[in-house]
Amino acid sequence: MHARTKDEWRRLVLTGRRALTPERRTAEDQAIVALVTREVTGGSTVCAYVPTALEPGSLDFLEALRRVAGRVLVPVTRGPGPLHWSEFTGADGLAAASYGLREPTGPVQEPSEIRSADTIFVPALAVDRRGVRLGRGAGFYDRTLGLAAPGARLITVVRDEELVSELPEDPHDVRMGWALTPGSGLVALGGQGGTCAPE
Repeated sequence: MHARTKDEWRRLVLTGRRALTPERRTAEDQAIVALVTREVTGGSTVCAYVPTALEPGSLDFLEALRRVAGRVLVPVTRGPGPLHWSEFTGADGLAAASYGLREPTGPVQEPSEIRSADTIFVPALAVDRRGVRLGRGAGFYDRTLGLAAPGARLITVVRDEELVSELPEDPHDVRMGWALTPGSGLVALGGQGGTCAPE
């Protein structure tokens, strides 16, 4: 049996996510809310993301981070380069954007603002035990995470079934340090030891 390609993995994961019952999705989202607040200290800047309908988490995930962190930044897309950032101030401050996303309507910060964060929550379709992350394929995070501060914690949020033994990897892929899953909590991954390497 041949190893799955990235596109095959993406189709498999998205099929599984679409098959989730509303009850299972709600239970997993609530578990993520409880877990993320344990991993963030007060007064810190956190980078996160606004979950789409098919991503683990909900706006409650971001609201929970707001309660424990000093500032929560979420991505703003500006063309094919690295992600820009804007502060999450609540659901009322979000508007529809490209790629089916919601983005803040407030002031936009340069991509380098990611360097102010000591914890970065990264969306993924799957991640493997080495820290190899499977994204949607647009490459935004691979172009962005290299700007993060040395020592920043890179945590990807996936469902339990999406933490797998091995995924295909390209040279430009940035490895994650931890996976956060609803059932297992924070799981340390191999690779870069959980932080961005010094530049």
